[in-house]
Amino acid sequence: MHRETQAPRTAPVHPRGDVGRRVAARRHELGLSREELALRAGSAPGYIQYLEEQPATPGVAFLLRLADALETTVPALTGAIEGRPPAAMLRTVELDAAGCWELLDAHGVGRIALSTPDGPAVLPVNYLVSEGEVAFRSTASGGPTASGGAEIAFEADHIDEASGQGWSVLLVGPVHDVTDPAAVERLAGRADGGPWEGGDGSHWTLLAPRRVTGRRILLARA
Repeated sequence: MHRETQAPRTAPVHPRGDVGRRVAARRHELGLSREELALRAGSAPGYIQYLEEQPATPGVAFLLRLADALETTVPALTGAIEGRPPAAMLRTVELDAAGCWELLDAHGVGRIALSTPDGPAVLPVNYLVSEGEVAFRSTASGGPTASGGAEIAFEADHIDEASGQGWSVLLVGPVHDVTDPAAVERLAGRADGGPWEGGDGSHWTLLAPRRVTGRRILLARA
């Protein structure tokens, strides 16, 4: 009796993303280990491994740090597409505080990074700029509070996939809750929509940054 044999099963292979493939190739060109690249980029070796092996989509702020660490550009890591200028036509410039606030001074969506009982977390927030501070709201049970005097980081960015141009702004500083009813009413009157996670958004928080930094990717002739 003939017995049919089956080929041994192999573990599924997850396709790598284009960014991860380019990161790995450039890292090998420079002779860097994942640990060395993580140190340069201010990241963790485990995330570098994840980025290289999985179809990840990192944010613009991290791509800027990664491009610097790999001595290349963000367009080179994300890949040229039809209509995009060559990487040599783009340049990165540091923004002063006034330039950062000018880009932020509109209603928009950003991200806050903070510590939680379950570990570090990054949360999207709808925000607005109020007298040199960033205001965002959440439900009373969600979002950061001023207890313990802990600091948080706030990041907002924008990138044009077609041209490769964009910007990223990072704020770091302490937060405090807005408790004055008149101040809450003024902020609510300026807000567009509710908090990202839904709810009535009754809890307002203000970030008073002690550090304001930013970068912009421009055409070299701009």
